[in-house]
Amino acid sequence: MNQQLSSLAQKEMSRKEFLATLGFGLASIMGFSTLVRLLTGKSSGHHLSDKFGAGYGSSAYGGGKENSH
Repeated sequence: MNQQLSSLAQKEMSRKEFLATLGFGLASIMGFSTLVRLLTGKSSGHHLSDKFGAGYGSSAYGGGKENSH
C-alpha cells in the first residue's frame, strides 16, 4: 500500500484529475465505513425519541405521573 501511495504522489495530473481522485477516495472511505456499520449493526446516530423523550407528558413539566396530585 505504501508503494501505491508513493506512485500516486509522484504521478503528474491536472487539477481536475486530482479533485476527481480525491473525491473518489473520500467516497470510497465513506462507503466503506457505512458498509461496516450496516454489517455490525451499530449506528452512530441517535434516535429522536432517545434525545427528546417519549413526547408530551413524558416529563413532570408535561404532566407526567410525578407531578400529579
